[in-house]
Amino acid sequence: MLQLAGEWVWDFWLADDGEDFHLFFLTAPKSLGDPDRRHFHASAGHAVSGDLRSWTRLPNALEPIPDSATDAAIWTGSVVRSDEGAWHLFYTGLAHRGTGFVQRICRATSDDLVRWRPDDEPILAPDPRWYDVLRGRDTTGEDCRDPWVFQDPQGDGWHMIYTARAAGPADVRDLGVVGHATSTDLVSWQAAPPLSPPGAGFEHLEVPQVEVVDGRPVLVFSCLGGRLAGPRRTPGAVGGVWTVSADAETGPFDLSRVHALTDERLYSGRLVRQRDGQWALLAFSTGGPDGTFVGAITDPVPVHWSADGVLRVDTDRLT
Repeated sequence: MLQLAGEWVWDFWLADDGEDFHLFFLTAPKSLGDPDRRHFHASAGHAVSGDLRSWTRLPNALEPIPDSATDAAIWTGSVVRSDEGAWHLFYTGLAHRGTGFVQRICRATSDDLVRWRPDDEPILAPDPRWYDVLRGRDTTGEDCRDPWVFQDPQGDGWHMIYTARAAGPADVRDLGVVGHATSTDLVSWQAAPPLSPPGAGFEHLEVPQVEVVDGRPVLVFSCLGGRLAGPRRTPGAVGGVWTVSADAETGPFDLSRVHALTDERLYSGRLVRQRDGQWALLAFSTGGPDGTFVGAITDPVPVHWSADGVLRVDTDRLT
């Protein structure tokens, strides 16, 4: 488990260099007092481990940069290695714009996973042909965050999925979709239509990830009960980490078939392949017994496919 005495820890992503697992995580000082303030003071922390359980803290990977796309905070991302060997970190930049905040997807590169060189400008913004853009109704209307990048299964370039909201009427909550973009070189990105339709009952699909677990493509994402929409938005509805299988890593994803992998005690679930080849889930703990925010990343717990084709995990072991 990763838990820091003076800092909150929440959303995270991983990279495997063959010897160590590198954990990148959102972190903010507890001296802020109110844990809700952490979102607007977040940096990207960094730690390494050989077993996904005992972690050694390293210097932060990224910090907010004044007068930039990240002048408010760094939010969630992912890391991939190019065919040439360089590491590419894709992440969310939160910037002050007037009285509100704007989300953009940014990129940094590294030769060693420790020292990162951020690009001068963001690489992706919402394309209004398919995605919602700010229309004055709230300050965070453009859901353009949490990029997950992976190589095309046929080796034909790269894909990015991310948290997005479909273009639609201003009074409709049920617009959460799996955003999509493509690239041939990890540098220039082209927006593409979403890989899931709106109207699936989610205001947003946070920290999406797609993996092939024991031969089956699967999408994992997170959404709290208060952010459910449509028929899913019932009194006492509980969210958490969700999952749905698909025919391909690039979808399409039928969100009418989603299943809850965990409840709201855990969030930002990530699948990772352990050294023995077995897949496991890590997540961060959202609340303690007294209801206070914890902000700690769990040890890995194996996942498995059930007889009915649903990815399952023993949540009692996720502590």
